[in-house]
Amino acid sequence: MHQRQLGRSGIAISPLVFGGNVFGWTADRARSFDLLDRFLGAGFETVDTADVYSAWVPGNAGGESETIIGDWMAARGNRDAVTIVTKVGMEMGPEEKGLSATWIERAAEASLRRLKTDRIDLYLSHLHDESVPYEETLSAYDRLIRAGKVRAIGASNHSAEQLRAALDVSSATGLPRYEVLQPEFNLHNRAGYEGALSDLARAEGISTITYYSLASGFLTGKYRSAADLGQSPRGAGIKAYLTPRGLRILDALEAVAGAHGAKPAEVALAWLIARPDVTAPIASATSTEQLDSLIRATTLQLGAEDIAALDQASRA
Repeated sequence: MHQRQLGRSGIAISPLVFGGNVFGWTADRARSFDLLDRFLGAGFETVDTADVYSAWVPGNAGGESETIIGDWMAARGNRDAVTIVTKVGMEMGPEEKGLSATWIERAAEASLRRLKTDRIDLYLSHLHDESVPYEETLSAYDRLIRAGKVRAIGASNHSAEQLRAALDVSSATGLPRYEVLQPEFNLHNRAGYEGALSDLARAEGISTITYYSLASGFLTGKYRSAADLGQSPRGAGIKAYLTPRGLRILDALEAVAGAHGAKPAEVALAWLIARPDVTAPIASATSTEQLDSLIRATTLQLGAEDIAALDQASRA
């Protein structure tokens, strides 16, 4: 499978990343192991998670996803075959959040323990922390990289201005730079990434791994009315997509999918994969059938007319 480089990190990944937010939430340990086995067996390698996953579930405290991934790698003995992306910055508890050097170094050690590994392949600032100087944050990452505990760093939920400022500090100080950007971006939510942020990433050779690549499941096409929202624990967050524009996007997805004998979700991911400013989308699955569909998206070749129709339907 053709792999794509992550910035200047020397790390290359396949054009689909498994979203580990479901582990310990809508996928229990046994199901998570099955899904990870199938994903790796299909020739993929990159799994995205975060220290805070899945703290929103009643009874969870965060770290559940990393723990499941770590247990799976230990059970399978496959750490060298897996590329791990995890994040720091979201609140884990009182005084346990942000991008201070103290918290980053503590959080990294905790993630390493849960993942049962000696290194994190790609460590992301989960969100910008305006209370901490960029140099402090990047210096903490520098120490982790020099210690061999982190291979490369990236930024999630950063604006173009914030990313530019971080890059300027890296350039001025010689500290590690963010090699990967992880923004919310999909066929429905385009405005936050397209334009200044995308232009900056491309100009600086920064790779983009998108999250909410299927708009929380809306782009699968199974949500057409308010009556459909009870189909999934994520349904409540999809109501905002049920607009004339949202339904227009679904119609276009279904038309392209029908022409290719594919599913709408596969087309939505293929649209992302085909973009020169996207390295790989993140997508989650809770069944092997869903996962197989995501995998098929990586071989779906959209024509120029398909992409033009999707672009037109999703224009704001």
